[in-house]
Amino acid sequence: MKKTLYLKFVLAYFIFGVFSFIVVATFVPNMTMEHLVREKADSLYTEATMIADTYASGLYTSDTDLETVKDQLDFLAVCLGSAIRIINPSGRLVLDTELPLNVDDVIIIDAFDPTVTGNSYYIVNDFFGSFESDVLSVFAPITSSFKVKGYVVIHYDMIDMTKSCNSLLSISYVMLVIFLLLSLIILIFFTEIVYVPLRKITYATEQYAEGNMHYEFQVESDDEIGYLAACLNYMASQIAGAEDDQKKFVANVSHDFRSPLTSIRGYLDAMIDGTIPPELHEKYLGILLNETERLTKLTNSLLMLNNLNTKGMLLDRTDFDINGIIRSTAASFEGTCKSKTMAIELILTGDELYVHADMDKIQQVLYNLIDNAIKFSHHDSVIKVETSLKKNKLFTSIKDTGIGIPKDNLKLIWDRFYKSDLSRGKDKKGTGLGLSIVKEIINCHGEHINVISTEGVGTEFIFSLPLSAENEEED
Repeated sequence: MKKTLYLKFVLAYFIFGVFSFIVVATFVPNMTMEHLVREKADSLYTEATMIADTYASGLYTSDTDLETVKDQLDFLAVCLGSAIRIINPSGRLVLDTELPLNVDDVIIIDAFDPTVTGNSYYIVNDFFGSFESDVLSVFAPITSSFKVKGYVVIHYDMIDMTKSCNSLLSISYVMLVIFLLLSLIILIFFTEIVYVPLRKITYATEQYAEGNMHYEFQVESDDEIGYLAACLNYMASQIAGAEDDQKKFVANVSHDFRSPLTSIRGYLDAMIDGTIPPELHEKYLGILLNETERLTKLTNSLLMLNNLNTKGMLLDRTDFDINGIIRSTAASFEGTCKSKTMAIELILTGDELYVHADMDKIQQVLYNLIDNAIKFSHHDSVIKVETSLKKNKLFTSIKDTGIGIPKDNLKLIWDRFYKSDLSRGKDKKGTGLGLSIVKEIINCHGEHINVISTEGVGTEFIFSLPLSAENEEED
């Protein structure tokens, strides 16, 4: 859409204006003329009927003379701006306000036919050739003793009618021009409210199509167009964030794979070229084995995160004793705790406590959290694992007294491959995926996990799980 929509709208406006003038020029003059003729004919017919019933009828009943009627009709003709005639049925002109009275001069209107009006009472023509141009002629019969003695005919010049019509048409054309000018407001409204925002949106989509997802634009509107712009902005920001996360993810994966691969290649080259003597091969083969285990662990973690992103469809929910899982998980760290002279204190609610969840996934959550607690705690410290009940939910807490997490890093610990500066110094072999896996597992269960930490004091992770109905049965 490169200005085509706006040009189409302008073209439509132009066509509308042209057709408006054509319609006005074609239909309005005839309609206006017909209206004026009909209105004038009604007015003149009223006058003609009055004359026929009063002045003219007196001529045929000898109640008045021709000269008196002529004077009266001359005055009316001036007032009406018309010519008034009295005509016999034979076509003989009895009286004409535009001619002097002369009884000796007989004027006959050839082919005079009073029935020419048909169902009407007026005609528009040259009145049987007695006028050089068209006139409006209104007929009113003069009756006496139930017989038609003659006709009062009032003639109004159509030139004057045309002038009146043209005056009205001029007003119509002026009003049309004013209307078209006022309708420009619609064009301006369309330009400012519709076209300009659409042009911004179009340009933004072009930028996004070219890969510039960081392009931002603003449309000040509370209607659907403003909502569309806001949604487009939000979509672009989400895509841009996803792209940034993808780039960061690829960079982190590359870094974490590159380090052990570099070590493996270096040791193998040294063993092949004799830099490492054969008697030390066993030692360095052990190092190589540890590096491959590290790569295996990283690969498995990535695969697990990919599976967990299916929104819990891979969960195998069952009812199991969470206390038993906590005890067995804690027991698996017995050797590690002895080497660091640490202890794990279990504060559990009841002897058995059943929850409804994926047992293997929750065991992995507990393993990762306890492993982290041990990893970042000092020697001779105690790690507390505690369970509590609240509103049909089980809350499990893993609390240590280790190095803690800086306040600025609390929101970042769930990111994949994220390692704080403190954790890198403490555990350089970690993949940075443990807490991401924990977060994904808890989210897949539709539950929540929170962290409370103070740098130099310790960290506490708390997550919730739904209780099983078996608890009520046992009670």
